[in-house]
Amino acid sequence: MKYVKLGKTGLEVSPLCLGCMSYGEPDRGMHNWTLSEEKSRPLIKAALEMGINFLDTANTYSDGSSEEIVGRAIKDFAKREEVVLATKVFNRMRPGPNGAGLSRKAIMAEIDNSLRRLGTDYIDLYQIHRWDYKTPIEETLEALHDVVKAGKARYIGASSMHAWQFTKALYVSRLNGWSEFVSMQNHVNLLHREEEREMLPLCEDQGIGVIPWSPLARGRLTRDWDETSERQNNDIFGNTLYNAAQDADRKIVEAVAEVAKARGVPRAQVALAWVMQKSVITAPIVGASKPQHLEDAVAALSLTLTAEEIAKLEAPYVPHPIVGYA
Repeated sequence: MKYVKLGKTGLEVSPLCLGCMSYGEPDRGMHNWTLSEEKSRPLIKAALEMGINFLDTANTYSDGSSEEIVGRAIKDFAKREEVVLATKVFNRMRPGPNGAGLSRKAIMAEIDNSLRRLGTDYIDLYQIHRWDYKTPIEETLEALHDVVKAGKARYIGASSMHAWQFTKALYVSRLNGWSEFVSMQNHVNLLHREEEREMLPLCEDQGIGVIPWSPLARGRLTRDWDETSERQNNDIFGNTLYNAAQDADRKIVEAVAEVAKARGVPRAQVALAWVMQKSVITAPIVGASKPQHLEDAVAALSLTLTAEEIAKLEAPYVPHPIVGYA
């Protein structure tokens, strides 16, 4: 595994990030398609053995059980200092006032809760899961700066938002001498390329690491258009993401299949290679519920698409409405 820097930081990460939303107790939280700890641990272990040192989870995944499973797996299968551990804060964790959002009170409570669940003294990359329209960004950024200065997080990052919001956050941090966001976790794949318009150029200009979520479009790019999966049938949020331009999306899925067939490789490798060949991308976040998913992800690192293949994959795309955060 060849490691890369996260944006303009000195932090070295694998060019693949293991997304851990799939790991969580099915009877906790909103996702009944997640894998129990018993089924999750072999996959986390395999990823670490393949050299994937970058793991991403969130406090809200499976009501905190994802963090618990990931934390115990890291303790058993790796040395803490060799792992880059990322988690997120924003979504509701308890009913009532201050149980969600990015207020100082919420952040200070949730960083400690995440540390406890993960069984660690620090988080490498602490990310805001979404923009909080009800809290001044100044309050959020100063609280995150204090989290870093307290040694509870090494770096801070952001996730899906408008480019103007991310620009404002960077400006406010610099104006006040606070810790800056070093990464952007956004929605980038062949079926959703709207981030190419403003966010990706902004990140490239500012030296921000980009770790896109759903690079395989919740698996839609890995199978025939009319084929489904258990997760797709039960993923309420995921099913809101790809409904706006289905005719064009179907053609993209078919193009992925054609390129993959010509290359003699699984479709997942083609779809991932397209993401990873963008110079601004640091490490796509790949979910793995089967060993083959990890094998395809690692193999995609060695697959270089030609200009003609990229043009074929991109040709059917039409503008999409922003989904996932707007």
